[in-house]
Amino acid sequence: QVQLVESGGGLVQAGGSLRLSCAASGSIFVINSMGWYRQAPGKQRELVAAITSGGSTNYADSVKGRFTISRDNAKNTVYLQMNSLKPEDTAVYYCNLDGGIYDYWGQGTQVTVSS
Repeated sequence: QVQLVESGGGLVQAGGSLRLSCAASGSIFVINSMGWYRQAPGKQRELVAAITSGGSTNYADSVKGRFTISRDNAKNTVYLQMNSLKPEDTAVYYCNLDGGIYDYWGQGTQVTVSS
């Protein structure tokens, strides 16, 4: 019923930029937060950035100062602006919506940063 649609992934050279988008649709009555996670090959999934309904943000130390999370509440959409990309940012990026009782996940979008 709740669907998260991601876009914006791709292949980029080191130092470049990408912007990821995630639009939520369906019967959404509670949104505690939305955020982005990533999972690199052979690694556990980790939180990249999150933003609460009140606008508070959290970032992984590894991306702080380079990535910016933002939202458009009217569209139930969250964005991740990624600048100064590094090869170690290469991963599958997943959109997450904390709906209170249930968590919802996007399909994942591949981000590959070449050296």
